[in-house]
Amino acid sequence: MADAPGAPDGPPEVPAADERRIRFWAVLIAVGGFLFGFDTGVISGALLFIKTEFRLNAFEQGSVVSVLVLGAMAGSLAAGRIADRIGRRRLVGLEGLVFLAGTLIAVLSADYLTLMAARLVLGLAVGAASATVPPYLSEISPKEIRGRLLSLNQLMITVGILAAYVINLVFSGSGNWRAMIGAGAVPALLMVASSLWILPESPAWLAARGGAGGPRRLHGRPGGGATVERVVALREEERREETRQDRNLRTGWGVLLDRAVRPALVVGLVLAAAQQFGGINTIIYYAPTIIEQTGLTASNAIFYSIAIGVINLAATLVALRLIDRAGRRALLLFSFAVMTATMGLLGLSLVLGWHPVVTLVFMVMYISGYAVGVGPVFWTLIGEVFPPQASAVGAGVSTAVNWTSNFAVTLVFLSVVQAIGEGQTFWIFAVVSGLALLFSARFVPETKDRDFPAIDSDLRTRFGRP
Repeated sequence: MADAPGAPDGPPEVPAADERRIRFWAVLIAVGGFLFGFDTGVISGALLFIKTEFRLNAFEQGSVVSVLVLGAMAGSLAAGRIADRIGRRRLVGLEGLVFLAGTLIAVLSADYLTLMAARLVLGLAVGAASATVPPYLSEISPKEIRGRLLSLNQLMITVGILAAYVINLVFSGSGNWRAMIGAGAVPALLMVASSLWILPESPAWLAARGGAGGPRRLHGRPGGGATVERVVALREEERREETRQDRNLRTGWGVLLDRAVRPALVVGLVLAAAQQFGGINTIIYYAPTIIEQTGLTASNAIFYSIAIGVINLAATLVALRLIDRAGRRALLLFSFAVMTATMGLLGLSLVLGWHPVVTLVFMVMYISGYAVGVGPVFWTLIGEVFPPQASAVGAGVSTAVNWTSNFAVTLVFLSVVQAIGEGQTFWIFAVVSGLALLFSARFVPETKDRDFPAIDSDLRTRFGRP
């Protein structure tokens, strides 16, 4: 189809000033990722004092931790539909309010059941944020910096976990678990304020509802509306390309059943499950025991957690530097390869009784391998592989599978260890990582510096679709 007379040769580029503004918005959007990490990490230290105050048995302690995951499953499933209905910006504000409500209920809890309710509410917010942040970041990002901005989600998750460990350490002397959890109110307030006065609506969401007519109404800060208009113009060019491909997709949940969306859905769901069934959470939970076996002088479990958090953060920062240079596929394949090898060696070291320091080295290598690739790349890819019409719903379903897998692994890990042994259990994780490596090599496309039509074409080719 010929371009209209006077039309530009291609989509307008985003000026440097707009890029700086977009990066600022991305950091504020990723505060949802920070609270994801904070509320999943803070309970590890708080529970040491909660169990004493509320006289919790082992089952009750476990339920206080795991109920957040159950809430996250529900929150992630609901977020996609809500985001498509009210917009990404408003949903971020709503999630901030839910974070605040859950935090307030937890701080004021007088018994076990009230605390359980608070953790469930926090889980709803965590799940919704984990499903909202990747598509929102993708939809405001020019493709040249999209990988780095999407990786902000994983970076903020690791920063949130580390911040939770530090907060736990600060208040551990007084045993004030209410202050530990209550610290999460500050970033939650920032989410609410950002949605009201700073963040724009998603350009893709605006474009789907009539183009650039609303950015200045939705974002009143000087220059912000113009930035959104230019990014909307980029998105409208992508939509024109989709029209040239004559793509008519369903709406809502039905879009996931569309034949054209299935390759992206398979990639999202498989990577969501592989990220968890590769054993990352169990290795982090097992870390204090392994570190204790090394005979190191420090004995404080919270201090150990901070050390693991720093390693996780450092490797994630490396990924942030590489993801728009090396590409998503290279990091993903490297990461799964390292996870397969180190998890296999970790299992072998436990079976053969190697020196604990050797075991610790394998554990640290595994965490670093995960954090430099699979950790951030999963969240990046689910923001890139789905068609714009399916972005929010696709990311929501992928995130729900991620949370469900998290819950399943956590639930059965100790039982499997008792049945077959620690080393043999880690070998299962190694096999899962190896299978994920083969799957990624065959089916996961490169999304670096690509608009959706090119990503979609690569996906269909890999799945043998015309």
